[in-house]
Amino acid sequence: MCKALISVFKFYRNGFASMTWGRTLWFIILVKLAIMFLILRIFFFQPTLQGNEAEKADAVGSRLTNTEQS
Repeated sequence: MCKALISVFKFYRNGFASMTWGRTLWFIILVKLAIMFLILRIFFFQPTLQGNEAEKADAVGSRLTNTEQS
């Protein structure tokens, strides 16, 4: 299994290294990943629960047992 992963990695590494646009493509890929995981996380996926573990558990429990429709 490990040898197969290494050979796949080497295949892609050699393929991108031999391309004339290889470094530019890797740069674009890394920028897109940074945008997806860093910037979108900051603005759209902010943590909604604050406090210690007991306060978080109480907040989740009260939301689950709340019978009112919101």
